[in-house]
Amino acid sequence: MEVIVHDFSGHPFQAELSRKLASRGHTVEHLSADQYVSGKGHLEHQDGDPDTLTFRSIRLDLAFQKYAPLARLRWERAYARAWIKQLRTSSPDVVVACNLPLITLYLFSRYAKRRGLAWVLWHQDIYSFALADELRRKLPRPLAWLGGKVLVNLEARCARRAAHVVAIGDAFEGVYDDWSVPRDHVSVIPNWAPLDKIYPVERDNPRTADLFDADAALRLVYAGTLGRKHNPRLLIDLLATVRSTGIDAALAVVSEGEAADDLAVMAREQDLPVRILPFQPAASLPDVLGTADVLVALLEPNATKFSIPSKVLSYMAAGRPILGLMPADNPAALDIRDSGGFVADPSDVGAKTGAGWLAELSGDRAAQADIGSRTRATAERKFDVDKVAEQFEQILEAAIPAGALTAT
Repeated sequence: MEVIVHDFSGHPFQAELSRKLASRGHTVEHLSADQYVSGKGHLEHQDGDPDTLTFRSIRLDLAFQKYAPLARLRWERAYARAWIKQLRTSSPDVVVACNLPLITLYLFSRYAKRRGLAWVLWHQDIYSFALADELRRKLPRPLAWLGGKVLVNLEARCARRAAHVVAIGDAFEGVYDDWSVPRDHVSVIPNWAPLDKIYPVERDNPRTADLFDADAALRLVYAGTLGRKHNPRLLIDLLATVRSTGIDAALAVVSEGEAADDLAVMAREQDLPVRILPFQPAASLPDVLGTADVLVALLEPNATKFSIPSKVLSYMAAGRPILGLMPADNPAALDIRDSGGFVADPSDVGAKTGAGWLAELSGDRAAQADIGSRTRATAERKFDVDKVAEQFEQILEAAIPAGALTAT
């Protein structure tokens, strides 16, 4: 079976799926967007990878402007054209589309329909809902309503066109019912983190000095995207409140973009010990996360049903206590609590409550180690990539029309 896995974001666990599929005897090309800035996985051929696995990225001459609607629209159309041009020179049996921007996804789905190309939608979020929220922030209500309706209809059409939809949580199924996606065309496979690429390390390691001063008694790390689903001010509130109790706490943030820049300004204004680092190479992620006493996650209330922050999964693999400022009903919140971490509402009050938990945990290395061990154990129990690869293999083979499978 010849497979293209196109994960726009280039995240770690999608790359691991491609590796596993290739190790099971399939020819796999893994694509990602070079211009999308995020925490990347191992997107290059490594020792032990089969020769049937290749990694490529797509880069445009056009600048990627995430929050400029018209420029973003032009970019997504250009990106779709660039990818479709590549597809015309290839002959995969099936394509996995993951994290693609909505306009790119729609244009690809239209091309795939014309060509008769089998494809599977690996659905990480309901993108049209988030875009509709953005329209409501920028446009008058009637125009925002109309634009949101158009976007939802586009995404629904993509889901119906896919041979199969893989959702990351049960909450998606109700949306698919509304979109008239047949139930037997839907599977739920929760996300995970690659346990062999992200693992516990010593608190003091080769990257510690890059993130913290030697005298920081409580080290907090936030690593991941800061976007519309996250309120960076909560990180400032959290740190300021902990420090007000007399604890020498410091925060390292590994992220890029406007929100990270705003966070740096807020930290300077309040004279708080915050270091902002750009996204780090995938190979250094265990050491970066391992410098923390506690790893911090954020998620705004309106993202809770469909957005399961992958950073929490990486945190779990790293084996550190986790503080989540997020809605209590998010699946990631359940994992945090089950492992002995703490979850509080993503609000000023929640930040203060979370700071109280941090104050109790600060200095108690035994408690930190115990929670970290439980967190890693939860990850090892839940993250079974071999099982996931088998599920995807069955889904992909079923998506290919009878008699069309390439011999391998």
